[in-house]
Amino acid sequence: MGSSVSAENDLRSSHQSSADADLPTSPQACIIGHSDLVIWFKRPAERLCRALQRNGVDRFLDEADLGQATESVVLLHAGAVLDAPLVQALIDSPGRVLLSNGPGDPVPIAAHAPAELAVAAAEALRQGAAATLPAGLQAVRVSELDVAYWKGLRKREEPYALTPGVADRQATEWRIFMGTYKGATDLVTKWAWPWPAFHVTRFCARWGVTPNQVTSASLVLVFAALYWFWIGEWTLGLLAAWVMTFLDTVDGKLARVTLNSSKFGNVFDHAIDLIHPPFWYVAWGIGVQSSGHPLSSGVLTGALVVIVAGYILQRVLEGISIWRLGLEIHVWRRIDTWFRLVTARRNPNLLLLTGFALVGRADLGLLAVAAWTAICLVLHLVQLAHAFVAAGSQGALRSWMEQTG
Repeated sequence: MGSSVSAENDLRSSHQSSADADLPTSPQACIIGHSDLVIWFKRPAERLCRALQRNGVDRFLDEADLGQATESVVLLHAGAVLDAPLVQALIDSPGRVLLSNGPGDPVPIAAHAPAELAVAAAEALRQGAAATLPAGLQAVRVSELDVAYWKGLRKREEPYALTPGVADRQATEWRIFMGTYKGATDLVTKWAWPWPAFHVTRFCARWGVTPNQVTSASLVLVFAALYWFWIGEWTLGLLAAWVMTFLDTVDGKLARVTLNSSKFGNVFDHAIDLIHPPFWYVAWGIGVQSSGHPLSSGVLTGALVVIVAGYILQRVLEGISIWRLGLEIHVWRRIDTWFRLVTARRNPNLLLLTGFALVGRADLGLLAVAAWTAICLVLHLVQLAHAFVAAGSQGALRSWMEQTG
């Protein structure tokens, strides 16, 4: 093997512990062959090793040692690019060989082989020929695995299993990036942010900017927007707010495409997302009072109570749905997923505030947010009531995305 392959094997071996060797709790793994492709500034082999480790596999074999394997081995071609659900599916599927689903004819790119078939399976992966697979291994397409509905991202989509060439790098990176989006989200995140977020995410990955650093920048902008709203500087405040929401997209995408997500980063990001919106609305209300169209104290107080209480109650209703029904309410029916595009959350509310601020009526923007929050709260109550009735008559609810196809 070349020096680059040896370096990759050194990386794999560095994660192996003697305790794991004595008490194996997961299959061993082996990266087959070599690839010069670089995806999101890492070789596919490095991405595969990291994905395996995140799924509890940290014992790696060199190709030369496959003949001495005494237990099943997860084999992955060094040029394979696999979506996250497929890695766990392969670990859970002894005896199966995964075929690619990219352009061209499907070829074997990964396998979970018993020890006695590991060498032959590795050779089939090297040749990219399903016909050379030994008896005892079952070749399967991605569509045959029960992984189309990815609960973590609340979406239905066939995961990718690709063997791209160097010329396919950008298209592959775009496919990986778009694969990190949730199936139920707001209209700004879904349609406005992807293209610019892709390029900013790539810039961050290229220069080693971490997801937590992006989240920290978002936190600074949260306070900047809060201050400018407070003093009625709508242009600066909205600029800071929109950049913050954009970076809120970038940090999560950066974590997923570079496989650098962490428990702390997840808590850090979600805590900011959860806490800051009510403070923005209160600051906006205070800023309105120093504008040319102040509201009466009663109207202002009533609007803020509706907005803040409505925001909290909608979050509570969503939590009740997950707790009691085991389902995120926005993915139950198609109409619920469509409603998530515009429901009274931060980005749709910012659209209302921005539109009214542009015509010089920040006060009406606040009232519009209050009205839309009240309407959405009622609709959420109806949603949840329907869900409980359906659960009572049909049993456990399933997302429409799980039931498709």
